[in-house]
Amino acid sequence: MAPGGGPPSAARRCLTLDAMYDEYFHKAAELLEQGRPFATATVVRAQAPTSGKPGDRAIVTLEGVMYGWIGGSCAQPSVVREARRAIVEDRSRLVRLSPTPGLDPLPPGMVEVAMTCFSGGTIEVYIEPQQPRPRLIVVGHLPVAQALIHLGKALAYRVIAVAAPDERAAVAHADEVLESTREIGPWVTPLTFVVVATHGYGDEEALADALRSNAPYVGLVASPRRARSVRDNLAPMGIPADRMAMLRAPVGLDIQARRGDEIALSIMAQITAIRRGGETRK
Repeated sequence: MAPGGGPPSAARRCLTLDAMYDEYFHKAAELLEQGRPFATATVVRAQAPTSGKPGDRAIVTLEGVMYGWIGGSCAQPSVVREARRAIVEDRSRLVRLSPTPGLDPLPPGMVEVAMTCFSGGTIEVYIEPQQPRPRLIVVGHLPVAQALIHLGKALAYRVIAVAAPDERAAVAHADEVLESTREIGPWVTPLTFVVVATHGYGDEEALADALRSNAPYVGLVASPRRARSVRDNLAPMGIPADRMAMLRAPVGLDIQARRGDEIALSIMAQITAIRRGGETRK
């Protein structure tokens, strides 16, 4: 409100929106750097009376926190709910918020939801999910690891390899190369997949470091027998039970893979299924 109790002046609204837009772009850059998904919400049409105007925009995180402005308390809860749904489904949507849903015909593809309170106005909001670039951390330098790096990059992952200095040449095609799994913590985001393909050379140490990170997916390239042995060796290393449950060993889908590139394909197929919601843990 303006100092005299009336509506805010156009100049004051512009200053307020400028500050909100600064926060909008800053937050978008921050979330992308952190690898966290979010949705953008932009008002594309407004019918008075409503505080949201065409061009107003906001960011909504998966946790339901909004940064920016799309209107007052009548619009925000509905936009937050629809934005979180868009993130989970990874699908854009055009939403009409109305105090009297069902009265007017909807254009194809539009969803109508009721305002949480009666404001008298209607706004239409375009919501678009923004999924961060997924990360693939590959530990090892042998053929399976090399093939994983190639496949990960072909699928637009940011690929981080972990290899000793004398092994770096074999994984130089990765986006980044680290010397130790102790360094992976800062690289882990909510959309990071770690695969240990060291073939018996330091498997337990690499897995322990990966499981102690917050990586939602940790896999080991191994035979079922070797996988059981590794699990037994990891048991006394103080890794929490909920993190141990994250370990996939042997890793990958059963496609009867034999060669290194086929094993890498089975792993990336499993990762893709998890990302798209097509696989659940048994």
